[in-house]
Amino acid sequence: MRALFIGDIVGESGRRVVIENVQKIRDSYNLDFVIANGENSASGFGITEKILHSLIDSGVDAVTSGNHIWDQKETLVYIERNNSLLRPANFPEGAPGKGSFVFNAKNGEKILVINLMGRIFMNPLDDPFKIIDEILLQTNLQNSVDVIFVDFHAEATSEKLAMGYYLDGRVSVVVGTHTHIPTADSRILSNGTGYISDVGMSGDYDSILGFKKQNPLEKFITSIPSGRFIPASGEATLSGILFETNNSGFVNKIKPIRIGGLLGEEPPEF
Repeated sequence: MRALFIGDIVGESGRRVVIENVQKIRDSYNLDFVIANGENSASGFGITEKILHSLIDSGVDAVTSGNHIWDQKETLVYIERNNSLLRPANFPEGAPGKGSFVFNAKNGEKILVINLMGRIFMNPLDDPFKIIDEILLQTNLQNSVDVIFVDFHAEATSEKLAMGYYLDGRVSVVVGTHTHIPTADSRILSNGTGYISDVGMSGDYDSILGFKKQNPLEKFITSIPSGRFIPASGEATLSGILFETNNSGFVNKIKPIRIGGLLGEEPPEF
């Protein structure tokens, strides 16, 4: 399977660069599946049903999320009827929606997408290591799916690395999201699992994590809340990771892709 994961979409500029480019990327690399983290796509806070549908219509197959999943209150309702949107699987029992789902890819293979959230410097949720063990007892590469992809939405790189090594040889890919800064450590771990600590955001990088600089700067300088953060609206960069799996469900190739904006570069050979 050849697939793409798109990092945290921030605001209108982030949505625009994804919607304008995702089908082109699909066609250029003959991709079978596309996943995007959309939890900041609605003015930086959450995702609306309308935005979800616009991403799906543009060529995204599945949308993951994180700590901002409930910022748009309508999500509490519509997530129950949209299997394409996932919330972290380690939310306590009773939370609406799903934390994992098996999708059918373009090439006919089945891909299990799992969304998890870290606990270091984050809101305390259930243990993500325990939760993913429970998921993999039910659905694994040996008996029921061809590819397993994990979006680990976490603050600490140490926690992300720990999850990568914990799942090495049990899932196809582990990607980190949440910090909005792309890391340079994409690689294949020793037992075949693709890994990167953070894919980075899809948004305007002439900003502070996708938001206009003034309010975050004032908060850092004065320690006084300075009003709601506003997404930056300049030309955005689509930040993502391409990966290809083999017949065993492990990774042959994994490579970052960045299109447009300040971080844009020539599309990689893949």
